[in-house]
Amino acid sequence: MVRRVLKVLVVVLFCQSAYAQVTSDCGSAVPICNNTPINGGANGFGSDDFNGANSSGCLERSLSGVIESNSGWYRFRTMAAGQLGFNIGHDSSEDWDFALYRASDCNNLGDPVRCNFFDNSENKSFIGVGEDPTGDENSVHYEDWLDVNAGEDYFLLINNFSNVNSGFSIQFTGNVFSTNPTDALDCSIVNNLLGSPIAACEGDAITLDATMIGATSYTWYSDAGSGFQVIAGEVNPTLNVIGSAIYRVLVTTATGSIISDVQVAFNPVPTTGMLIDETLCHVSGMIIDLTTKDTEAIGAQNPNDFLVSYHNSQTDANSGTNPLLKQYPKSSGQEVIYVRTASLSNPNCYDASQSFTIDAIETPELTFSENETVCDGATITIGETIPNPSYTYQWSTGELTPSLVVSQEGAYELTVTHSSGGVNCSASRTVNVSISEVPVISVDVDFRDLSPSNTVTITNEAEGDFEYSLNGGPYQTSSVFNEVPGGTHTISARDAFGCGVVTESFVVVGFPPIFSPNGDVLNESWQIEGLSVLNTPIVTIYDRYGKLIKQLTEFNSGWDGSFNGKPLPSTDYWFKLSYLDNDGNRVNAKHLKNHFSLRR
Repeated sequence: MVRRVLKVLVVVLFCQSAYAQVTSDCGSAVPICNNTPINGGANGFGSDDFNGANSSGCLERSLSGVIESNSGWYRFRTMAAGQLGFNIGHDSSEDWDFALYRASDCNNLGDPVRCNFFDNSENKSFIGVGEDPTGDENSVHYEDWLDVNAGEDYFLLINNFSNVNSGFSIQFTGNVFSTNPTDALDCSIVNNLLGSPIAACEGDAITLDATMIGATSYTWYSDAGSGFQVIAGEVNPTLNVIGSAIYRVLVTTATGSIISDVQVAFNPVPTTGMLIDETLCHVSGMIIDLTTKDTEAIGAQNPNDFLVSYHNSQTDANSGTNPLLKQYPKSSGQEVIYVRTASLSNPNCYDASQSFTIDAIETPELTFSENETVCDGATITIGETIPNPSYTYQWSTGELTPSLVVSQEGAYELTVTHSSGGVNCSASRTVNVSISEVPVISVDVDFRDLSPSNTVTITNEAEGDFEYSLNGGPYQTSSVFNEVPGGTHTISARDAFGCGVVTESFVVVGFPPIFSPNGDVLNESWQIEGLSVLNTPIVTIYDRYGKLIKQLTEFNSGWDGSFNGKPLPSTDYWFKLSYLDNDGNRVNAKHLKNHFSLRR
């Protein structure tokens, strides 16, 4: 998900030595307009704003024995409707909490509408409402966005759980500042001649204006941490300031004097270091970790003070909008990435002067099969049949061609390389070639007594995947054919790759496997059904010693079990079936079960 970048209206400097406009009591909460007060570190909690309570929302008693420990109170009023959030920045080694109350009176705060009391064992630098500016979408230190309407009053308590703190910053965010960039927060609550505290970037021209009708003189003071000192020579109603401090003006009129204070803080503007161009090999689904470039951008500067973001255009980098995902899905090709380095305390202090190029060289995607079968005695072409002219090809056998013609089984490895800018992107694949075996078949006819139609099963002594065809019909993977009529037939077998076709002929006829010529009128003779479909068939019957016993034709197709008028004993007998083929040659029927039993 692309993190939303929203206009930031509030900045605070981490500077414990600078005196700050901060109050530890709700009753004197510092009003926030469209600028943010700069806090130099909370010290103590003043009076107990919770009157000894054990908790307020998620807040519990701190090490001080009450809810507050080192607290700062702020108040603001909304002038527009929308989504509002804020980031409270602090040193990552410190533990800060907050509670936000929708209330117009410190005596009736009620329960907080947003609250966070987690310790900082993860060493995070931000707590708040909305989205962590560092991009951590799962931070437990952030509460959901707040939907506000115009005219709502809020009190914000920021509390340091321990006694070690170096200050905090407040940065307001949310789409309410996109729709109302200058008046999202009501400035009328700030009753001060010099206005709200001012956050600026080093080098900004900041002018304080104390002009009053009827003023007779102006005296300017500054406090950089050691008390107010008169600024010599500054007697005009305006003052140009260049350093962080609390500034005071004493305006003298004919009726009296007015004193007004304002805090001005300057944040340093980062300098983005030069980033090295990246050339790498691209693969499908590639993700580039842009955080690895952060150290180049920040250089010797403190990485805890700055946030680096990456953009597709200079315009986006300048505005800080549409940042790229740090885990950036990169397509192949070259593109320029624009870099923005911004102050975490004041995102308006930034440098977007640098960019770098990512050249993702396409790694070849291999499309040819890893397994091929070649017919015995034939050849096959393996590898890339549609080569890319920008690539180079090399086989493990030494050939430098995209494809290879082979006739022997074995493993053939092809390496394909795409070279650009001194970078070689390669992909390899091994093609395993095997030789297809020729089928070795026999035909087994499953005879049903005297039935002219039978089940034919093909047996194959070779290993592999084979297909079978009966009488030139379509090939099937099953080796069983049902309801095969009597007569001569041909069976063809081939492997699944169309190699090594073998064709055999066979005869289907019907005969009883057992007969019993014992005078009971059942099975008194042995005969063959279906001879009439053959051309001049002759059946020759033998005993186990090969002695000719009987010869049958289509006109004399039965045997009563006798030889020369004498009954033969119960045993097995064998027979041969011959017929004239289409060329007029007498042939013996193959693949025919050629024995039967005589039982007395």
